[in-house]
Amino acid sequence: MSHRVDDKGCTSADSDVECVSLIKEGRLEAFEELVERYQKRMLNIAYRMIGDYDEACEVVQEAFLSAYRAIKKFRGDAKFSTWLTGITMNHAKNRLRQIKSRSYHEVTTFDDPVDAASSETVYDTQAQDTPALEQLERNEIRQKVWECIGTLDQDHREVLVLRDIEEFSYEEIGLILKIPDGTIKSRLSRARSALTQCLKMKKVIGDL
Repeated sequence: MSHRVDDKGCTSADSDVECVSLIKEGRLEAFEELVERYQKRMLNIAYRMIGDYDEACEVVQEAFLSAYRAIKKFRGDAKFSTWLTGITMNHAKNRLRQIKSRSYHEVTTFDDPVDAASSETVYDTQAQDTPALEQLERNEIRQKVWECIGTLDQDHREVLVLRDIEEFSYEEIGLILKIPDGTIKSRLSRARSALTQCLKMKKVIGDL
């Protein structure tokens, strides 16, 4: 049974492939469905790479615009989410270069994942049932973890974010970053090692 509504583009019940087919036919509503479907995840990825909410929002807007313009080139060799993540990562890296060129002297922080619908952080669903002091301690540890991730080299940070946080497969990461499996594993190993050392310095390891 088809869930497609002809005058409304694709629906939440349609697959990405079905939505892409409608977009190629000029159905903007179908693209809006994919934006709704993936904007939160893309924003989290961009935010983890950049560390600034407003900059990440702009990156995601640019990424979706680029994806829309290039949608006819999408052949389905990879999942749409993988293809979109690659575009988002490229825009995030370009924005990082722009930020560095502006010689920013502000200290950026890597806080909790952001919700695409607002600038509020996304907390665990169990937060309301957690004693206030314990939740504060968890938030402090989480803050330190993201501070450490923010100190990683860009190449190391991106594989750590994609693999350990977003849980992409090695194959998907290879498609996103266009690097071989061995390079991914090498960078990930170095990223994890550097993260561990940073967390030891911040006295977090014993608290996890």
